[in-house]
Amino acid sequence: MLNIKVDDLTSNEIAAFLQAHIDDMRAMSPPESKHALDLDGLRQPDITFWSACLGGELVGCGALKQLTPTHGEIKSMRTGVRARGNGVGSAMLQHILAEARKRNYSRLSLETGSMDFFKPAHRLYERHGFEFCGPFANYREDPNSLFMTLAL
Repeated sequence: MLNIKVDDLTSNEIAAFLQAHIDDMRAMSPPESKHALDLDGLRQPDITFWSACLGGELVGCGALKQLTPTHGEIKSMRTGVRARGNGVGSAMLQHILAEARKRNYSRLSLETGSMDFFKPAHRLYERHGFEFCGPFANYREDPNSLFMTLAL
């Protein structure tokens, strides 16, 4: 059974998991187009971070950043390589959507890469009702980024 819980970002395991995420983003995107947050960036009061474990193994993570009292942003969604295709990303996304609704957000948005590497993420978000949109918050048009949003 998948266990999703708030994570305080202090374990070596989550640090290594997030470093793999940042390494992937650096390999796929030029520095000016990399928007993945490091540990300090995720330890902000406007961000809630969750880890997902299956049988005691860390298999995924995701975060929700409050942009305004009614608008949230998904950050740091990642499924570990060995767990991909097993519903971890969908479960984490559903968890974040439920929390956004509980907070009475009217909109949830995200930034992701535009390269083929990110196509599975695009499909995941589209399956859950997200639509492509223009930049939001402090983002700018960037050929390496795609933006998606969902009215809640």
